[in-house]
Amino acid sequence: MNMPNTDALEKLCRSCQKPLKGRADKKFCDDFCRNQYNNSMKSGPEKLIRSINAILRKNRKILQEQLKLTEKTIAVHRDKLRLSGFQFKYITSQYQTKKGLTYFFCYDYGYLLLENDWLLVVRKK
Repeated sequence: MNMPNTDALEKLCRSCQKPLKGRADKKFCDDFCRNQYNNSMKSGPEKLIRSINAILRKNRKILQEQLKLTEKTIAVHRDKLRLSGFQFKYITSQYQTKKGLTYFFCYDYGYLLLENDWLLVVRKK
C-alpha cells in the first residue's frame, strides 16, 4: 500500500501562496499575510455595505444623543442634526400614521418633519 506524499498535501498561505510550516490548521505564514488577506476580503462590495452601516449607526447615535432616557420625544432643529454629521438620506425604515404623517427611522430612533425645519425626535417602544 502506498503512503500519500506529504509534499503533495502541503498547505499554502492563503495570501502569498508560500508553503506553511507548523500547526496543521495554520492558514497564513505570518501576521502580515493574515492582515493583507483579511483587508483584501473587506474591499469591493463589502466596503460599500460597511460604509452605509457606519452612516446608519452614526445617524442612530446622533438621534439617541438628542433624547434623554426619561424623554419620549424632543423637538430639534434640522441644522443641529446636520451639524452633528447626520445624513438625512440614510434611514432604515419609514412609518406612516393613519393621519398621513411619516416618521423616518434609523433602527429604533426616528424623527418626524415639523414646520420651519424642526424635527420631532422619537424612540420606538
